[in-house]
Amino acid sequence: MKPTLIILAAGMASRYGSMKQTEGFGPAGETIMDYSVFDAIKAGFGKVVFIIRKDFSESFKANFGNKLGGKIEVDYVFQEMNSFVKEDDIHSERTKPWGTGHAVLCASDLVKEPFAVINADDYYGVDAFKQAAVFLQTECNENTYAIIGYQLNKTLSEHGTVSRGVCQVDDSFNLISIKERTKIYQQEAKVVFEDNGISVEVEPTSSVSMNFWCFHPSVFSSAKSLFADFVIQSKEDIKAEFFIPIIADSFITTPHHSIKVIPTSSQWFGVTYKEDAKSVKEKIDILIEKNVYPRSLWG
Repeated sequence: MKPTLIILAAGMASRYGSMKQTEGFGPAGETIMDYSVFDAIKAGFGKVVFIIRKDFSESFKANFGNKLGGKIEVDYVFQEMNSFVKEDDIHSERTKPWGTGHAVLCASDLVKEPFAVINADDYYGVDAFKQAAVFLQTECNENTYAIIGYQLNKTLSEHGTVSRGVCQVDDSFNLISIKERTKIYQQEAKVVFEDNGISVEVEPTSSVSMNFWCFHPSVFSSAKSLFADFVIQSKEDIKAEFFIPIIADSFITTPHHSIKVIPTSSQWFGVTYKEDAKSVKEKIDILIEKNVYPRSLWG
């Protein structure tokens, strides 16, 4: 059975200032997602599921539906604030959905096979998709998941802070812990993150998750239970988010369960801020010059 690719494209894009998920960076107006889907198809994925918001669903489907027709099975899921949540448990002032873990949970009715999860606005690279596809088809099971690991200091932005899941791994490259760190940035020769207003140094070569996860569909059951508890505990925090690392941390504390950290030779790049766009276009142009991609991705 071919694996599925879930693309998280429901983000509010508040820092970027526009709908960055559908901005064109390639010569023929290709988005970063186009390159991810292209790499996924070549690697052997059989379906792509876009997690989107209902308010931009028509324009999104018009953008992707036609060009992907006949190339890969396509489906769409809406991430709504009330998905898997009782109305009484939603704070009256909350205005956004519940984060990446909640987004994955929203796809539970459509995905019955091993699957990968990525962000819409990150470029992951050919090697990353190849390694994910191999893992999902040969090793993934109810007790073994994986993430594609990138080197922290190769994932920063020159234009502001970033959020990363910083990994600790054992000698067998199994995940020991993962912590979502927000406001990470370069401070002279150091890499630091802010914790309650205090700058904390982190190892620049740390392995980080760029939200490229490989899961067995059994993850949905545990995610649903964890999310139900999270909502109750976080009801008064209108900005609380149910991150995928919350699911991962719970999984690896269960006996005989492990998450492999698979290092990749791929170079990550992405668009966190408007100012990143120029660099992304330049890097895609270089990949085209090296014949990694055709000038017109979908012909």
